Amino acid sequence: MKLQLALDRLTWDECFNVVGQTQDSIDIIEIGTGVIKEYGMPIVREMRKQYPDHTILSDMKICDAGGHEAKQAFSSGSDVTTVMAFSSHLTIQDCLEVAREYDGRMMIDLLEVNERSTIQKLADLDVDLVSLHIGKDKQTENGFSSNLFDLLEGYSFEVAVAGGINEQTIDDVVSHHPDIIIVGSAITKADNPAEVAKRFKEKLVS
Repeated sequence: MKLQLALDRLTWDECFNVVGQTQDSIDIIEIGTGVIKEYGMPIVREMRKQYPDHTILSDMKICDAGGHEAKQAFSSGSDVTTVMAFSSHLTIQDCLEVAREYDGRMMIDLLEVNERSTIQKLADLDVDLVSLHIGKDKQTENGFSSNLFDLLEGYSFEVAVAGGINEQTIDDVVSHHPDIIIVGSAITKADNPAEVAKRFKEKLVS
């Protein structure tokens, strides 16, 4: 399992500071949607420059103009970017085509997706990477629930999971053997991000 660090609701300097502290424990650097809205593609390019050996994911949350926005992310150095599962199948198709052009990958964000019919449509599009995701606002009611894995039963997607995962919930999530575990504030807001990231990584490889 890989550990993805989500950089959300942080300043430019805070992003680079926390990545600098945790780089030995993380596999994927996620530049969050809010950070991208604040700083644009320059922060993606700078992260690519400073961390050439890490996978860079730009959480664009594309929902329209798929080809154009995917190209923005990939041409700036992203290895992976995201498109929302509720988007038009044409949008998702365009994103997938651009990803192939750049030898990159699209992660399909399943935020608020509850119907297996949607999952089947993604499978029909030859999607191979999805994210089970509880949004920040909804986390005030419930954090990540392992019941979400039922949505993908019988499919062979590579699966990432996100949604307020912390040191109290990580064992339950790991027990379902996802491919990628996404952790944000549990690391970025910690007093010692390096030590917390190390503990998360140990859970993933034990």
